[in-house]
Amino acid sequence: MPHLTTTARGAASTDLRVGFGVPGIAHPLLATAEWAELARPGAPLHWVVLTVGDGPGDRPDPHCLAAAGRLRNAGVRVLGHLDVAHGARSFGEQVSDAHRYLDWYLVDGFYLARCPRERTALPEVRRTVATLRALLGGGHVVFGHGGQPHPGYAESADQLVTFSGPWSDYRWSQVAEWTAAYPPDRFCHLVHGVPRGHLDEALRVARWQGASTIYFTDRAGPDPWETLPGYWDEIVSRVGPGVSE
Repeated sequence: MPHLTTTARGAASTDLRVGFGVPGIAHPLLATAEWAELARPGAPLHWVVLTVGDGPGDRPDPHCLAAAGRLRNAGVRVLGHLDVAHGARSFGEQVSDAHRYLDWYLVDGFYLARCPRERTALPEVRRTVATLRALLGGGHVVFGHGGQPHPGYAESADQLVTFSGPWSDYRWSQVAEWTAAYPPDRFCHLVHGVPRGHLDEALRVARWQGASTIYFTDRAGPDPWETLPGYWDEIVSRVGPGVSE
């Protein structure tokens, strides 16, 4: 199958502990049931991204504050959404957003959406991450590349999103050879438009490609992540119970 690389990698990856990275449910007023479900004990959630209009918003939002608090009380890691805009947003803008996330929502880390992939952008991304980690006192940082980045990015992030896109592309995708040097908990795959009948196949692709954080949904459209998949209970039961790492 095209998404398989080496037998050794696949064999090493079949026993990995898979969990979910939730990239951006809609505002709690619009997705009340979804946020309540994420805070329910038992789902193997690695992290959930909190966003108020692609960032922290202009002022503290009491609904988002309550939703983030419920997740933290449930032991789930909450990440603030920082839009890097493929390198177009300035260092100052990102750090300003980070301060607001920390001051208002007490986030546990950051998800850098639209993170660059090319080598030339590495120094500026490293500068941003060094500042974020200083603000957090550590924390968890995820680079939302959405595709295969230069391997140098792996030295700065806790996790890299190396695939974000439709099932029609994912089922035939190939993993970069350099990722074999890192454990599966360093990589995340976000896949939309996955039919219920192909969940097992999608999970096999993730295992063979060495990604232990996933988010599969049957939703489609401009923002397929804003609601939970229609088969949420089913995929949770297939992956198994767990807690935030």
